[in-house]
Amino acid sequence: MKNNIKNERVEVMALFGYEMTPCQPLSFKRRGQVGETEVTELLGTHIKFAGNVAMHFFDVIAGRERFQLEFNSRDLSWHLTPAM
Repeated sequence: MKNNIKNERVEVMALFGYEMTPCQPLSFKRRGQVGETEVTELLGTHIKFAGNVAMHFFDVIAGRERFQLEFNSRDLSWHLTPAM
C-alpha cells in the first residue's frame, strides 16, 4: 500500500467507549481493496472544532506505514490521509 493518497474516504471498524480512549480505530478498508488493513498502533489523537462540527484525528500505524484517519462528527464519515 502506497502513501500517495489524499483525503480518501474509507470504511473504518472502530471501538467506541473503551476505557480512557472514547474511540479507537481497529481497521480500515479502502475502495477496491480486498480485505481490511489492520491498525497496529494508535500513536495519538486530537480534535478540531469548526463551528458545530468536531473533526477527530487519529495518527495510526498500519503495518509499516503511518496514516492519519479523520472522523467527521457531522456526517459520520472517515477519511484516510498520509501522515504529516
